[in-house]
Amino acid sequence: MGEDAVRLCGVGRRYGGGGGGVAALDGVSLGFAPGTFTAVMGPSGSGKSTLLQCAAGLDRPTSGSVTLGGTELTGLSERRLTLLRRERVGFVFQAFNLLPSLTAEQNIALPLRLAGKRVPRARVREALARVGLADRARHRPGELSGGQQQRVALARALITRPEVLFADEPTGALDTRTGRVVLALLRALVDDEGQTVVMVTHDPVAAAVADRVVFLVDGRVDGELAGVGAEMIAARMARLEGASC
Repeated sequence: MGEDAVRLCGVGRRYGGGGGGVAALDGVSLGFAPGTFTAVMGPSGSGKSTLLQCAAGLDRPTSGSVTLGGTELTGLSERRLTLLRRERVGFVFQAFNLLPSLTAEQNIALPLRLAGKRVPRARVREALARVGLADRARHRPGELSGGQQQRVALARALITRPEVLFADEPTGALDTRTGRVVLALLRALVDDEGQTVVMVTHDPVAAAVADRVVFLVDGRVDGELAGVGAEMIAARMARLEGASC
């Protein structure tokens, strides 16, 4: 076993000070092995998105440490952290966050342009082809369906060839059929290309596509399941949500 693609050790994240402060994460320790697909689930307010943001370097923990591919993030300057996110991490969110005035291929090339790098046209076309949109290169977001926009966002996240792809509710704004297409793409990235994927989701069907499901409750890890179907995941979530009421 090699080192984890991402590791959180005793990570805490507190918002606000004094008696009114809120602990979004409370001593979370987790590892995500290279080439694996992990889903993170939990009741509303359990800390799922905060965990993702701390793991991806979008937010700084109040305590503990986050290591990405051997690099400890918590001690990095803002500039070095920005460079690391730009070069080594990919993001896909529920809101597609595409620029409406740019074409699909221009949106995909944007991370490379922002990094001041040359944008090989063949690489952009390859990214479009990977998500099944080779014929939509010159279409703007307003000319694409929601599922097509999310696939453009996925191609944009992959153009830098990130070590880890973080996805926050990537199917949350999609219908069931379109969501399945996006999940199949994520699964194929792991199986065929060894991509590491960490996905927050509320959907047991989406979570069942992952290799394992980690559950959070009140900012703490509350167990995990591996190799199980959507029904068992849904039953576990129902128990957790019932206990948190």
